Formats: sequence, structure tokens, C-alpha cells
Amino acid sequence: MRGILQVDPASAVPIWKQIEEGVHRLVAAGALGPGAPVPSVRELARDLQVNPATVAKAYQRLVEAGLLAMRRGEGTFVQGDPASMGQERRLLLSEGASKYAGLARSLGFPHPEAAAALDGAWTELERKGEVR
Repeated sequence: MRGILQVDPASAVPIWKQIEEGVHRLVAAGALGPGAPVPSVRELARDLQVNPATVAKAYQRLVEAGLLAMRRGEGTFVQGDPASMGQERRLLLSEGASKYAGLARSLGFPHPEAAAALDGAWTELERKGEVR
């Protein structure tokens, strides 16, 4: 997870929320599979140069959401429930789609043009070999 999870201190989004969303994305993308360990609170706080309480808050929310499990004396791990992974992926896709639709609408683009732009972006990713 080191190096692939980043936070933007200048963002209006709280850092704990950026960490929470970053872990969600890593799990949804399969970069962190079921049972995979995640860095300790102190390790991740050191890597991201944030307060350990910030990481602890993000981890606690992820535990409450059922995405992570804390095992006393062992560490924190991605939950091994594949069904919840599908739910996470669908939730992230829905959130991303809502953000994109909001952006397109705020810029004054009609639905067909916004959908065409998405299709074009998808085609470009396929051309680059970035779509599984």
C-alpha cells in the first residue's frame, strides 16, 4: 500500500476521508485482496506524514463499514467477504458516476455529449491497455 495511497493536504477533503476513500479504491480495484494485511496505523501515518489519530479514524470507519478487520495482536486486514467487495466496487462506481455527471452538468454539457466523452475516455483506456 506504500506509495500507492496518497493524500493531498491542500484538499478540502479531510485527510482521514482521503485515506478511507483510498483504501476503498485499492480494495475495489483488487490491489488489496481479501485477507491482505494493511500497514499499521503508525506505519501508514509515518509514510503519509500525517497524525496517527487521522489514520486511526480512517481505519475505524473502514472497520465499521466491514471493509477491514482488526485482529488483536496480529494487525489489520481486508475482510475476506467477496460479496462486500462487489458492493464496494458498485458503490465507488456510483459515487464516481455521480461526480462525473455533476461536473458535466455544471459545465453545461447535455447527457448525450457527456456520455460520448465517457465512451471516448473508455476507448482511450482500452487502446492503452489499461482496462481489464
